[in-house]
Amino acid sequence: MKNQLKWVGFGLLAVLVILQFFQTDKTNKETDPNMELLSLVPASAEVADLLERACQDCHSNKTKYPWYSYIAPVSFWVKHHIDDGKKHFNMSEFGTYPAKKAAHKLEEGFEVIESGEMPMDSYTWMHPEAKLTDAEKKVLINWFKASYAAAEAKIE
Repeated sequence: MKNQLKWVGFGLLAVLVILQFFQTDKTNKETDPNMELLSLVPASAEVADLLERACQDCHSNKTKYPWYSYIAPVSFWVKHHIDDGKKHFNMSEFGTYPAKKAAHKLEEGFEVIESGEMPMDSYTWMHPEAKLTDAEKKVLINWFKASYAAAEAKIE
């Protein structure tokens, strides 16, 4: 039994070593600064700071990959989260969204903050600076609501 456990341990170690040869793509896509959310929707310096601190890594093409994102299998999980975040809302490509979609994304912005879905706990555990206070959440919620209202008014 002891011998079998040793071989299982060696097998797991071998798999972990082999996985290190399969790195995820961490290249940030080039984007037009004129298409970025904050170039198109007016925001205070406080809002811009909060978006950068709590949202940008997963919801823009300006991701800063932490050290642990270079270690498989964690790297696969991190990459999946980032790709999924950009799929739902990419601040770097906001200007490419049709008007209705852009307005909807602004609406989703305040909804996910109000519901506590964002920022995700799994992100704030490793990035405590991204954890928002109730006051900071209120600032972002108010900005998203006002931006949504302005975007909706342009559509109608």
